[in-house]
Amino acid sequence: MNITEVRIRLKTKEDSKIRAIASITIDECFVVHDIKVIEGNEGFFIAMPSRKTPEGEFKDIVHPLNTETREVIKNKILQEFEKAREQA
Repeated sequence: MNITEVRIRLKTKEDSKIRAIASITIDECFVVHDIKVIEGNEGFFIAMPSRKTPEGEFKDIVHPLNTETREVIKNKILQEFEKAREQA
């Protein structure tokens, strides 16, 4: 898997912990939109796209199947997020 593009949309709302929304392109042929960059107590992390169930739970719509893939996606998104913050 090769992440061929990352797009970052910075968020400016101060009352939310969401700092950006990311889209990634994988192998120039598959796009995942609405990955959230969230500021937590121990730094930034990502949350995959999800939807709310009738029971009030949030379920991921798309997600990596293993930790290694999640780390690759997280690191690439956070790297581009830092670049976008520096340019803003």
